Amino acid sequence: MADEADDVAGARALFAAGRFPEARKAFEGILAADPSSPEVHYYLGRLAIERRDTADAVRELEKAAELAPASAPIHEALGDAYGRSAEKAGILGSFSLARKCAAEYRRAVSLDPRDLEARERLLEFYYRAPAIVGGGAAKAAGEAAAIEAVEPGRGSRAFANLYIADGKYDLAQAELDKALRTAPGDYATLYDIGRLAATSGQHLDRGLESLRLCLSLEPPKGAPPHSAAQWRLGNILEKRGDVAGARAAYKAALELDPKDTQASDALRALDRAQGGG
Repeated sequence: MADEADDVAGARALFAAGRFPEARKAFEGILAADPSSPEVHYYLGRLAIERRDTADAVRELEKAAELAPASAPIHEALGDAYGRSAEKAGILGSFSLARKCAAEYRRAVSLDPRDLEARERLLEFYYRAPAIVGGGAAKAAGEAAAIEAVEPGRGSRAFANLYIADGKYDLAQAELDKALRTAPGDYATLYDIGRLAATSGQHLDRGLESLRLCLSLEPPKGAPPHSAAQWRLGNILEKRGDVAGARAAYKAALELDPKDTQASDALRALDRAQGGG
């Protein structure tokens, strides 16, 4: 048992380090010896999500949920898998999978009301999904309020994101200011201030200052990485007419993450605009 626990810990460490092929091989080896481990099925499901194998992700995570029905993280991950599957399915199939996605997020929240990541996923689902599959702006606002009750600053950011999506930029700024008063120097809030400036075209100097401060901080788990901050920095510099600065920011984003399609698309668009075609 001690050896198996060590093996699981080692595989988990590989996953945390982003060494996904090695982690998959390690977890598959453990599964061969213990096919009834919900944790191993959970990680294999998350690894399948990472490589965009939605069928494998659903299969592994459904098995994990069967073995550990009271695990909020497993239901949250299964919701992710159903959501990714819905994106690939036809219209009728996507409706069924979308309902399953929301049901899993709700199950995760019911098991652990303080699981804010599950609540944020549910909020995004409610905001983006049509009413026919259970979406709705009022439901999204309800999740933002629930998040705020547990973690005020995070709840303010949730409300701000809803306001940004609706183009209510002044309300979004007020929520972000409130979040910053709750937690001065918070990376995620500073990033969102920069994102708001890049999206709205307002308060560009403050957006630049916030994003540059982000780049001096370590991104916390789940927050946009430095590559995203560089991309947003490029957006603002482009709006200010600083073409050289914007190009440098987009290139810096790609140096940090060569697969950052938003930065590569922005760089190509900038080059086309400068080339006149």
